[in-house]
Amino acid sequence: MQGADRDLTAAVHAAQEGDETAFGAVFKAVHPRLLGYVRTIVAEPDVEDVTAEAWLHISRDLGRFSGDADRFRGWTARIARNRALDHLRARGRRPQETRADETLLADVPSSADTAEEAIASLATTRAFALVRELPQEQAEAVVLRTLFGLDSRRAASVLGCRPGAVRTANHRGLRRLAQLVDLADD
Repeated sequence: MQGADRDLTAAVHAAQEGDETAFGAVFKAVHPRLLGYVRTIVAEPDVEDVTAEAWLHISRDLGRFSGDADRFRGWTARIARNRALDHLRARGRRPQETRADETLLADVPSSADTAEEAIASLATTRAFALVRELPQEQAEAVVLRTLFGLDSRRAASVLGCRPGAVRTANHRGLRRLAQLVDLADD
């Protein structure tokens, strides 16, 4: 297990014991990815609300979770996906338009280099703009496999399909993203 995964696993276990600081660390580690994933399913301005609802369910059920960081990311992604699909069913529509939410750049003190973070943020914003151009199943597969780092089996569990379907959607999505990047660079 890598250092970040080890730290997340320890923070999840501490949060399950009621450590609020550990829950804050879990939130900080997972929230940006979760928000990005929800953004592939739900249109603005509902992304924040759906993600907040997912966090309510995550915090409510955290005591029943068991596993490591990888399982935790998969578990939170499934909860977020279920909340997003519930939201879409309640609205009775598919998302029409999605845009990057610039308010994600909150005033959070960090020990990291601000210039590096700004460049990474711009790259992330551009990446999500390109991911939103993919068909839904490809966008979800790419985000779960690439951003969340889930293996195809766990991503398939979140999406309710077979691992082979996730691998295919991810491959096609990444191939299409490469084409989109080439077009954007021309």
